[in-house]
Amino acid sequence: MGGLLGKKRKGTKMLKEIKDNVVIQIEITNACNLSCTNCSRLVGHHKKPFFMTLDEVRQAIISLNGFEGRIGLMGGEPTMHPQFEKICKIYQELIPNKRKRELWTDGFKWSEYSKIIKETFDEDLVHYNDHSNPEEGWHQPILISIDEVIEDKEKMWRLINNCWVQRRWSASVTPKGAFFCEVAAAIDHAFNGPGGWSLDSEWYNKTEEDYRAQQEFCCTKCSAAIPLGEIPNNHLSSDAVSQGNQFLLNEFGSPKVKSNRTHVPDIDSMLGYLNSKELEEGERGYWKSHSDWRPSEFRTKVWHGPGEGHLTPKEVMMLQRKNHGKNTANLAKKGHIAEIRSRTLYFTSSVLAALKDEVKQDLFDLVASELVGHEFDEENSLIEYLNTSLERNLSPREIDLMIKFASDPAFRD
Repeated sequence: MGGLLGKKRKGTKMLKEIKDNVVIQIEITNACNLSCTNCSRLVGHHKKPFFMTLDEVRQAIISLNGFEGRIGLMGGEPTMHPQFEKICKIYQELIPNKRKRELWTDGFKWSEYSKIIKETFDEDLVHYNDHSNPEEGWHQPILISIDEVIEDKEKMWRLINNCWVQRRWSASVTPKGAFFCEVAAAIDHAFNGPGGWSLDSEWYNKTEEDYRAQQEFCCTKCSAAIPLGEIPNNHLSSDAVSQGNQFLLNEFGSPKVKSNRTHVPDIDSMLGYLNSKELEEGERGYWKSHSDWRPSEFRTKVWHGPGEGHLTPKEVMMLQRKNHGKNTANLAKKGHIAEIRSRTLYFTSSVLAALKDEVKQDLFDLVASELVGHEFDEENSLIEYLNTSLERNLSPREIDLMIKFASDPAFRD
C-alpha cells in the first residue's frame, strides 16, 4: 500500500499542500441541531459529540500563525457550542484582521448571536445554509468504504489522490489534532481513529508525504472520491454505508446505525457510472471523463444570511429524521447533479475589490486588466482561460480564490 501511496503515476496529480488552502477550519464541535443525510461531518454517528475548550481554540489559532489564508470557525453547528460568544471574542483577539476570519452556520440561534457574528465576520465570509428549501441540497455519500468496493487498488489510490474534497475544501483542527482533510477529521472521530498531528508551529507546512497515515486510516473508509453519478438530497433519512463500515460504526455505538438510519446500497449499480468510462483527471479533483459529476456544488446558490427556503428548523429535522410530509416527493430527484445546477462566474469590480487584499499585487494587476467584465459558464472554462492567457503559473490557492469570489452572488455589481 505504501508503494501505491508514494509513487506518482502517469496522469495522477499530487494532492494540494495544506499551506495552499484558502481556509483552514477549526471545528469547535461536531454537535448539530440538524441531521443531514450523508453529512460530511458524519453528524449522527458520534456517540458523544465533542466541544473544544477555550484553551484548545486558542492553541489551534496560535498554531496557524503565519498561515496566509483564513481561519474558519465551523462545526457541526458552531453556535451549539455553549461558549460560542467567548470563542468569537478569541477570534477577534488573536486574528485582528477581520478578513482572515470565516464562519459556517446553519443559522441556529441566529437571532441570539447575529450581533457577535457580524462583529466578528464580514458578511461575505459568513456561509449560511439552513437547509430550509427541501428541493435544495445534495450530499455525496461519504461512508461507502472505497477499500471495500474498488478491487483495483491502483485505481483506488488514483481516485483518492485526485479527491475533490482535499483539492477544494480545507484542512481541519479538532480536539484530536490537525488533519490534512476535513472529512478525514470526521472519519477519524467516528471510527475511533488514531487522531491527527500535534499542533506544532507551522504544522500547516506538511506536504503529501506527511499525509500517508491519515490517508491509510481515513481515506480508505471514505467514498467522497468515487464518481457515483446520482447524488442524494440531504433531506432524506438514511445514509448510504458499505457493509464493513456499518459493522464498525455499530461497534462504536453510532446512533444513526442503532436507529436504522443507514442502508447498504446496491454497490454494483452505484459503481456503474464510475466504470462506464476510463478515468481521465480534470481540474481541482474532478474528472474530464466524468464531467457531469460535480459533488462540491451541493446547492444552487450561496447564502450569507436567512432567506433560502420556507421550512422551519423543526420541519427540516422532521424530514431528515423521518422523511415524512408533503415535501417528500421533491426529495429524490433523479439524475446527475450537473443537470440540476450550473454556476456562472462573473468578474465584476466587486470581485476585484475582494481579490485585492487576497493576492499578490502583480497577479491582481494582471487579473484587473485581463478579466474585468468577463464571465465564464463554469470553473473549468475559467481555469482553461487562466492557463492559456496569463503569463504566469497560478497556485492552487490563487485559483481557488478567484473561483470563490467570481461565483458568489454577493459580488454582483
